[in-house]
Amino acid sequence: MTKQPGDPNAAEPDQPVVVDSTETTAGEAPSAPVIASATDDGQATERVEAAVDDPADGTEESGPSTGPVLAPAAAVIALLSLGWLAAMLWSTREAIHSAEAGVTVISLSAFALPGVISAALVAGAAVALTGGNLLARRYGDGITLRFVGAIGAGMLVGLLAAVAINLTYADNATTNVIAGTTAAAAIIGGAVAGARSAPVVGAISASALGALIFVVAFSRVRDPLFNLFGAGDTQESLVNAAKWVSRTESLLAGVVAGLLAFAYLSWSKRRTIRQDPAATLPRWPGYLLAGAGPGLFLLLAEVIIRVGGRSLLDLASALSEADSVAQTMLGSSRVDNGIWVLFVGALVSLIAFGRTLGSNEAEDEPADDAVAVGTTR
Repeated sequence: MTKQPGDPNAAEPDQPVVVDSTETTAGEAPSAPVIASATDDGQATERVEAAVDDPADGTEESGPSTGPVLAPAAAVIALLSLGWLAAMLWSTREAIHSAEAGVTVISLSAFALPGVISAALVAGAAVALTGGNLLARRYGDGITLRFVGAIGAGMLVGLLAAVAINLTYADNATTNVIAGTTAAAAIIGGAVAGARSAPVVGAISASALGALIFVVAFSRVRDPLFNLFGAGDTQESLVNAAKWVSRTESLLAGVVAGLLAFAYLSWSKRRTIRQDPAATLPRWPGYLLAGAGPGLFLLLAEVIIRVGGRSLLDLASALSEADSVAQTMLGSSRVDNGIWVLFVGALVSLIAFGRTLGSNEAEDEPADDAVAVGTTR
């Protein structure tokens, strides 16, 4: 407003009006004063507002440092896997030594080989995962160093298993085949553990070990299930009952594998968030791969058996026509079992992960509603 002659305030020069905004809410930094300059026509033309971004002491606040994401309880999984491998080697040795020399030894060796190879594959992966955690803590998450260390750990497990087989098994043609194939399986398992996502590898190792233990425990209820599925005196009824028992076993093993994979990754996620909130966490493809991992391990073990143990399988098939048919049926059954565990485990793990997404969205809704109400006031 322009001062007129005779106004009592006419002698005062035009001064900028300073508005001191010192009232702040709790937890907010005080803002700089707002300066409004008045002109002759009485309108404000300039408004300068500064925000204080730095702390009062002038230091910059940095976020949490993100280190390599490790697989929790890797050492425990490694110890359990090594114990399971030792149990499989011991049971195979007892079965071979209790049998009569000759054709029975070859048949039993071919029958026990898949269990030993699967156990060696999981043990090599678990021990290599433990070594990868140690290297990541000391040297960082380098993919090359991690892969080389994983191969070395798998070779160590394979060497120890091969030496144990050669020292404790009978000196025959099948011993070297079992020892060499077991060592190869442990090395391949170590190579698989060299992948970058350690929690996913840990979930695969834990769920695969759980599925193998479940299959052995399931053998105690096979006879009642044979009767339940209509096994009679005819050959056809026995074959149909065996087929349904095998499918039931594969279905349940896939459910166990999927639930174990999801439980391990969920626990690893909560543990990682507590230690490092800025760490990269597995998303739904990680859960899918972890659930399918045990089935992939079973199919990979079948490839190792058919390549490394080809001579032993051929010897067992050449014993008689019945042995040849039995080996063919067992091979087909192992492949079907691996496929069932792969798809069922992946589906169960993914469904469990999807249910957690729904619960998280429900938990976030009240907070969003409170924010909306606060903004409308």
